[in-house]
Amino acid sequence: MTDTLHGPAPISACPACIATPSALDRAQAAANDRGARIMLSVPDAHCAVCITTIESDLEKMPGVRSARLNLTLRRVSVEAESDVTPAAIIEKLETLGYPAYELDPGQLSMTETDKQGRDLLMRLGVAGFSMMNIMLLSVAVWSGATDATRDLFHLISALIAVPTVAFSGQPFFRKAWAGVKAHRLDMDFPISLAILLATGMSLYETLNGGAHAYFDAAVMLTFFLLAGRYLDFRTRAVARSAAQELAALEVPRAIRLTGEAEDTVPVAELAVGDLVLVRPGGRIPVDGVVTAGQSELDRSLLTGETLPVFAGAGLVVTAGAVNLTGPLTVRVTAAGKDSSLHRMADLVAVAENARNRYTTLAERAARLYSPSVHILAFGAFVVWMWLTGGDVRHALNIAAATLIITCPCALGLAVPAVVTAASGRLFRQGLLIKDGSALERLATVDTVVFDKTGTLTMGAPEPVDLAQIPDEDLAVGAALGAASSHPLAQSLAQAARARGVIPVLLEDVAEVPGHGVQASWHGARVRLGRASWVGADPLDVTAAYLAVGNRPPRAIAFADRLREGAHEAVAGLQAQGKRVLLISGDVPGAVRDLADRLGIADWRAEALPQDKSDAIAALQAEGRKVLMVGDGLNDTVALTTADVSISPASALDAARVASDIVLLGQSLAPIPVAQRIAARAVRRIRENFAISFGYNIVAVPIALVGLASPLIAALAMSASSITVALNALRLR
Repeated sequence: MTDTLHGPAPISACPACIATPSALDRAQAAANDRGARIMLSVPDAHCAVCITTIESDLEKMPGVRSARLNLTLRRVSVEAESDVTPAAIIEKLETLGYPAYELDPGQLSMTETDKQGRDLLMRLGVAGFSMMNIMLLSVAVWSGATDATRDLFHLISALIAVPTVAFSGQPFFRKAWAGVKAHRLDMDFPISLAILLATGMSLYETLNGGAHAYFDAAVMLTFFLLAGRYLDFRTRAVARSAAQELAALEVPRAIRLTGEAEDTVPVAELAVGDLVLVRPGGRIPVDGVVTAGQSELDRSLLTGETLPVFAGAGLVVTAGAVNLTGPLTVRVTAAGKDSSLHRMADLVAVAENARNRYTTLAERAARLYSPSVHILAFGAFVVWMWLTGGDVRHALNIAAATLIITCPCALGLAVPAVVTAASGRLFRQGLLIKDGSALERLATVDTVVFDKTGTLTMGAPEPVDLAQIPDEDLAVGAALGAASSHPLAQSLAQAARARGVIPVLLEDVAEVPGHGVQASWHGARVRLGRASWVGADPLDVTAAYLAVGNRPPRAIAFADRLREGAHEAVAGLQAQGKRVLLISGDVPGAVRDLADRLGIADWRAEALPQDKSDAIAALQAEGRKVLMVGDGLNDTVALTTADVSISPASALDAARVASDIVLLGQSLAPIPVAQRIAARAVRRIRENFAISFGYNIVAVPIALVGLASPLIAALAMSASSITVALNALRLR
């Protein structure tokens, strides 16, 4: 309301059983009975009450079989009859107070993430159970069992250990083999070699009646390594990529106009030049030019603009904007993969891949670790073959002990143990870490970029200085506001009710698309809308304008309410010496006002999604490490471009998935705390590396001179892993 404009499948039958009409009817009925599955994003769902409200009310709708709300993803899945449309579900959710956006179920394919986690946990459980049983048998051997009894216990241990190693060690074996085929040796190669050598030597000793077997060492090694791998997986697991989430936000169907007919078709079937109809409340499915109609568009998902913008004949519109007040006819200029929304998804995918090239401290350590371990073990084997005159058994035992004692259990646990401890502490502070490397990246941050609407503010403009407006005019404004779908009008109506103002009774109420709402009151015309429409001089702030009869038009200014903890977050980061910037898609007046309120000197307005990403890339080119804090669809590219990113839990799916850290509460105050904890976590990681390498400096010579059997090596390795874990727990 300001004057600022921005720009069914065929049925087959066998030859012997020609279908009768009744059979065909039953088949068709069965096909229809399958109904439809509708997926919707519900960003405002946030608690158990939301689950009960949404599910129970949707299931009362005719034709709806079931409705399930995933609170983590803020996504509702509806199973319904084929005649139930997504628009009907969205309308119902709107009446409940939950704005919703249709998702394309085909784009939300299940990833392998959950399956991978269950697989690792299952292998870890098998290794742990087997390790305990083999240790019991080993205790019997250590207690003095000899000859046939000892051989029997070794054989039983072999029957437990060999299949356990074959099953539980597969994550290491597969990666090691893949590395060998790619002509590289990573950390999984010495791990696999140590496990196989310990198992092979033990099996050889068992079959030849040897006095020593090290099945317990092999399984213990597998168990501890799997524990580190699972901890690392849990800190890195992400439900799905942000690019998939963005693609799912694309409108799957559109209303194509063919002469006088209206056909609902998949967006992929639209061609350049086609005419599509976008009804009020619907999202624009394509990029195009308006040929008929007037309305206002909510582009907050795309640009972060607080207010809707006018749309009329000749104006360019983009996919993803929500049509608010009037029907629009749009001529297609780009659809499907060529649309601006899809191009944004491509940008996010590129940024995700770029950030995945980040090299963690553990990866850098592993590059030095693998070749040195191989050289040591092979050197020990060669030297002891020469010293013992070709005693392969003895030389292999020492080589196996060297590999086991240097096995990167402590190195593998160094990072995930710290990340797990730090994640637990941050969770209690209201922050959820989604990516294990995020802590390392957060510790290096020297620049913080904030989005405005929905991040530093609550994204809900509220009228200010209502006390200056006469009660009679306010009652008229409240009545007009209640009759409009515009967010400023709705906010005015709610604020007036909160002050106890009773709306007047209006006649001939009509909303004029793109301008505002008007009516008659006691024979006088009253209007609430844009400045030019009501005959007022526009202000350089967010405002709606009220005209009552012949009285001079009155401006009602609005301000976005600050998010809790915004002052503390900005001040805390600045106190740490961080450079703080505000980059928003909103109009300059609103951005400048917020920057002044928070003491942010560097700010930029009217920034498009690519502008935000480019600004962050420019900062990175200067050598700065950037933290991005944002919540909207327009922030996803910037969130993935930044070195590390944070989104509030109230953010859209795509923004939350694109970010490394999710802010669970309403307050922004934990952000400076997170940076301090991240710095401490990196110190603990480096201490763990020092412990790991210091342990190797002491233990490796003992193994090389033959003073450590594979079992002793496994116990020493376990001791180093426990030490690393205890050091990580200091973060708690």
